[in-house]
Amino acid sequence: MRNLIIGLAIAVFIVISQVAFVINEWEQAILTQFGRHIKTILEPGFYYRVPVFHSLTRFDKRVLTTDAQPGEYLTLDKKRLAVDHLSRWRIKDPLQFFRTVRDERGAMARLDDIIFARLRQEIGKHNFKDIIREKRESIMEAVATGTREMAAPFGIEVIDVRIKRADLPEEVQASVFARMQAERNRIGKRYRAEGEERAREVRAGADKEREIILAQAYEKSQKLMGTGDAQSTAIYAQAFGQDPEFYAFSRRLETYEKIFTAGTTLVLRPDSDLLRYLENPGLK
Repeated sequence: MRNLIIGLAIAVFIVISQVAFVINEWEQAILTQFGRHIKTILEPGFYYRVPVFHSLTRFDKRVLTTDAQPGEYLTLDKKRLAVDHLSRWRIKDPLQFFRTVRDERGAMARLDDIIFARLRQEIGKHNFKDIIREKRESIMEAVATGTREMAAPFGIEVIDVRIKRADLPEEVQASVFARMQAERNRIGKRYRAEGEERAREVRAGADKEREIILAQAYEKSQKLMGTGDAQSTAIYAQAFGQDPEFYAFSRRLETYEKIFTAGTTLVLRPDSDLLRYLENPGLK
């Protein structure tokens, strides 16, 4: 009897597991009977179905994110642009979603096709610099709006489309960076040349000012020397005028001091005027 009860319990459990099912808060589902739609389930709860005849297909109710592979586009000024984008979407109509794209993989592929087409259309309307700078937000808003309209027939609600990265293709970046480096080098050389020219001008001005200062100093020193010589000559002339003999004697002593040094030998005639004061000390 006990085994019978256990067997019946197991059988009931199996039947219930085949008949009853639970839809979670993050899920939605559709019931079909041999491919024909029976019921769409949007709310969480406990539901029943007829085993074998009814098929249950579950769908995620949460917001899903698709991170697409980067694509290349041509701008209005014929420049290639690599764009990496992502989209956020959810399944709004499970039945329509199931009939058109079947599952999430099919939905992602269809969304990628739509977004790539919209990006190509919008990017082709603008120049490269505008896309990189101020037009990025407006372009993505236009892409998102167009994608919403085109994705609605597939039971998909597009929440947002965003550009992750917009840049030159990798094979173009190397040549662009090389041109940028060459331009920076050219600007650097120009600045260095301008600096050297300015330095030469400053040095030339300093040299000129130095020469002027030296010339003025030399001129002033010559004037001072001339004034000193004139005063010296005047003093000597005054002294000579007052006592010519003393003046001559003083000058002769200066001469003796200059020529009569240690180790000096002079050969003079006895009547040489140079020996005048040495031979006659009392001569006046």
